[in-house]
Amino acid sequence: MHKNFKNIDKIVYGKGSFNQIDDILAPKRVENDKFMVFIVDKYFEGKDLADRIPAHDGDMVFFEDIDQYEPTTDQVDKLRDQILADKGLPAGIVGIGGGSIMDIAKALSLMVNNEGSSQLYQGLNLVKNPGIYHMGVPTVAGTGAECSMTAVLTGPVKKLGLKCDWTVFNQAVLDPELLATVDRNQWFYTGMDCYIHCIEAESGLYFNAYSKAYGDQALALCREIYLGDDAGQTLENDEKLMIASLFGGLSLTYSEVGACHAISYGLSKILGMRHGFANCIAFNHLKEFYGEAVDEFKTMIETHKVDLPQGLSKEWSEETIDAMVEVSYNLPHMWNHAIGLDWEEKWTREDIKKIFKRL
Repeated sequence: MHKNFKNIDKIVYGKGSFNQIDDILAPKRVENDKFMVFIVDKYFEGKDLADRIPAHDGDMVFFEDIDQYEPTTDQVDKLRDQILADKGLPAGIVGIGGGSIMDIAKALSLMVNNEGSSQLYQGLNLVKNPGIYHMGVPTVAGTGAECSMTAVLTGPVKKLGLKCDWTVFNQAVLDPELLATVDRNQWFYTGMDCYIHCIEAESGLYFNAYSKAYGDQALALCREIYLGDDAGQTLENDEKLMIASLFGGLSLTYSEVGACHAISYGLSKILGMRHGFANCIAFNHLKEFYGEAVDEFKTMIETHKVDLPQGLSKEWSEETIDAMVEVSYNLPHMWNHAIGLDWEEKWTREDIKKIFKRL
């Protein structure tokens, strides 16, 4: 069965496009209980961008803290319960921030129309009712969350996405000027998430011409941004990175992630590592899967003088490593792509454990 996936309904791109949000939202404000919810990265609280949020009287604005951990099912459930109890059903949800904020906004748009904990919906096509209108406004680029049909949440048992057609944003606002506030390391880690998405997509069972078309362009842009003559964090490169992120996400949508993401999910779930950082930690040690791309990645690390930690596993107990192995092993769709449909005959928990011990 071929994938039949939904794309973003509308996209506005360009410097200053953030200023169009109020006009875009205006016709949606008549729906449901006629108020908007803005989910904003706590980093922007008290900063200039917070003053530019087009919140009207009666709207709700939440500054969410995701500095240390991935978004959680509990976080989404509490937001949902508070919104419904205080004001009713929103006309729409707007997420302003990085990939974690995008995932919260996507999950929240579903959960206001679905009963029970978001834990119940971690997986493919488990959501019972369509969500409400939702808009994504990325302030970092690389995760592809702005176009992904997955809202990745960490629950008590697993880190896994709410994945269905209804998860995809109705509107994306891609304003490269918003990337100016991103610190250098975060700019690198999220950009590498895009690079790794494309390398993983092309390095496995589900790669195809559709995925290749978007992935090749995203990789070309990443190489200009991180290895080109004008490599670095400039407005021109931020414009390129915003499009690379979108194309990388679209490449991934019709392919799949592989070993790197499986390992990084273990790091995020058990140690609370941020997603892009965890991907970099893992990718740096996966040459048997990604070959020369790992060498290219190391060159990018050196070019941008990023201090990527080494020898982390020396501080981990066997119990901690075993817990990470269990998370990674229980992601069969990723191992299907990376190794093949018979991956369980070729790959064991002990093989995964050896990777974690390299990190």
